[in-house]
Amino acid sequence: MIPELELYWHHSHLGIDQAQISARAPQAIAPCLAAPGPHSSDRPLGNLETVEISFVDDATITQIHADHLDDPTPTDVITFPHGEIFISLDTAAKAAPQHGQSATAETLLYLIHGLLHLNGHHDSDSEERTAMHAIQDRILASLVATS
Repeated sequence: MIPELELYWHHSHLGIDQAQISARAPQAIAPCLAAPGPHSSDRPLGNLETVEISFVDDATITQIHADHLDDPTPTDVITFPHGEIFISLDTAAKAAPQHGQSATAETLLYLIHGLLHLNGHHDSDSEERTAMHAIQDRILASLVATS
């Protein structure tokens, strides 16, 4: 099963092209599904009917981070196994120049990262993080190349 993406724009940010993200996001699902992570018991992506992606500000993601992960700091993306992903547009806009890409591409990267978490990838240790980042960078490059 390939889940449908539902995008919710609770926040906007100058320099982040919502139309481009809305067009590219569905194209990320198939390559993410084709790259299952090593945690076979933690791969709900292929069984979900929908994945809800909420684009929020730093204040909102900080609150979610504090409430659910006991960490009261802003972060880039939070993924819940029931198919809900929160992405901070403020963090994407701040981090994009450090990564040499547009804020739109950085936001797409976070979306891919969240989908990979739903397909059994973890980034809690350096070896898994390196593997996950290589996959997400490859998928992002293919999406950005088609824009």
